[in-house]
Amino acid sequence: MAVTERDKTIVVIGTGYVGLPAALMLAKAGYQVVGVDINENIVRAINEGVMHIREDELQRLMDEPEVRANLRAQSTPCEGDVFIIAVPTPLDDRKKVADLSYVDDAVESILPYLRPGNLVIIESTIPPLTCRERITPMIEEATGLKVGETIYLAHCPERILPGDIFYEIVHNDRIIGGINEITREKAAEVYASFVKGELYRTDDVTAELVKLMENTYRDVNIALANEFNAVAETLGIDGREAIRLANRHPRVNILMPGIGVGGHCIPIDPWFIKEVDPANSRLIFTSRLINDEMPHKIAAKIRRAVRDATAPKIVALGAAYKPNTEDTRESPALEIVELLREDGYDVAHYDPLVDGMGYPSLVEICRGADMLAILVPHDEIVAELERDRERIEQAMRTPIIRRYQ
Repeated sequence: MAVTERDKTIVVIGTGYVGLPAALMLAKAGYQVVGVDINENIVRAINEGVMHIREDELQRLMDEPEVRANLRAQSTPCEGDVFIIAVPTPLDDRKKVADLSYVDDAVESILPYLRPGNLVIIESTIPPLTCRERITPMIEEATGLKVGETIYLAHCPERILPGDIFYEIVHNDRIIGGINEITREKAAEVYASFVKGELYRTDDVTAELVKLMENTYRDVNIALANEFNAVAETLGIDGREAIRLANRHPRVNILMPGIGVGGHCIPIDPWFIKEVDPANSRLIFTSRLINDEMPHKIAAKIRRAVRDATAPKIVALGAAYKPNTEDTRESPALEIVELLREDGYDVAHYDPLVDGMGYPSLVEICRGADMLAILVPHDEIVAELERDRERIEQAMRTPIIRRYQ
C-alpha cells in the first residue's frame, strides 16, 4: 500500500529487534525514515546498509535502493510527523517491576521536536496505564500540547518473532490503541502501509494489557508443562510421552517442557501485570516462579549425571534463548552454565549461531568429555548429532549425552 503523503517523516527511536524492522518496512512503504540510536556503531551500520540483526529477509530489504534512499540513521532525534518509540523495557530484578528508564529517556529526547499534529506511537512493552499516567503528563507539561487534541499518543505493541521477524511484522495482526478515534485512525494509517494482517483498534490501556496477556499466556502454559514433567519424573515415567498422549484429546494442547523461559518478552512481561494488580495475578506469579527455577533444576540434573566422573568435563550446546536463533536475551541456557561454573564444574559452552561461540565439529569439542548437554537443540546441532553420534561417543571419556528440551 503506497503512502499518500510521501514527504511524511517518521522518526524511530531505538533500532534494535523491534525498531529497525519497523524502520525498514516504513522506508519500503515510501516514508522518509530516521532511525535514532545511541549506539554509534549501529548508526554507522545502518547508514552503510549493514544489518546488525542476522536475518536474510531483512538484509535483502535493507539492500533495496528505495529503502536505502528513504532510510537514514543518526544518534539524536529530529523533527518529524510521526515518532515511534521502540526501546527496551527491562525488568528491575530487585523489585520485579518494569524499568521504564529507557522509555522515559526516549520520550524526553523527542519533546523538543514535538509540534501540533504530531503522532507519538509507543511500541515498547509497558505496564497498563503507562500512556495515560506517565507519558501523557510528560508530553503535556513539556510542550503545552493536549494529548488527544493537538498531539496524538498511541500504543501499538510490537508482534515479532526473532528468527522470523520479516514474516511476522508483515503478516501478524496488530493492536492499535489510542485514547480516541482520531488517534487510532492516525496510527492505523501508519501500519496499514505495510501490515497485511488485520488492524484491531481499541483504547490505549486495553492495548497495553493485551500485549502482556499474549506473553503471559505462553509463560503460564510453559509452567504447566514443566510441572507436568516434574510430576511424571516423580512417578518414574516419561513426561514428554505422557504429554504427547494427553494431547491426543481434541481439546488439549499441552506444550513441551524445557529448560526455562528466555527472550525479552515472556519472562518479563508477566511481572508487569503483577505490578499493577498483585491481588489478581497469583497464578501468573506462581508460573513465573516455576519457570524461573527451571535452570536450577536442569543444572541439578547435569550434576547428578556426572556425579561418578572424576573432575568431570561437560560440553554444553546452545546459548540462545530458543532453537534456531542467535538471540541470547534472558537465555536460561546461559544461567545453567553459569550455575555449573559457579560450582566449580569445567563447562565448555558452544552455540553455532552465536558470534564467538562456534565450534569445528561435535566430535572435536567432545573429545575427552564426560557429558554432552544439549540445552538448545538448534536444527544443525541435532542433525550433526544424529549423523556423527557414534564418533562423538567414541571421542568422549564418558559417553553421557542428554537433551534437555
